[in-house]
Amino acid sequence: MALNKKGSRHITVDEIEYRWRIHRKPTYMQGLCWTPMTYAVEAAGGSQPGTTLVVTSGQAHPSNWMGVETGPIRPAHVAASIREARDRGWEPIQVGSPFRLDRRSAGPIAQP
Repeated sequence: MALNKKGSRHITVDEIEYRWRIHRKPTYMQGLCWTPMTYAVEAAGGSQPGTTLVVTSGQAHPSNWMGVETGPIRPAHVAASIREARDRGWEPIQVGSPFRLDRRSAGPIAQP
């Protein structure tokens, strides 16, 4: 599964380049705040897509329909997620099923 390049952002973590993306529109469950927002990460280099990292953020989608306030996902949160997934065995350049990482217990995302 490859990320759509349109709308994705680049980040470099430990000298490896990745792309990450949040869907603009929430899923039905995210829109009702029944499930938290997720975002996807993949290695940016290479000719073939590898394993996608799917991170559950622990906060509501910004476009939720319930009016729940939420903050942005910052690059520091993405970098921490990438490092944690790598420590747990995510191999971004190998082909395979999406690797899921639940960061709900990581605590709230700090707001400026």
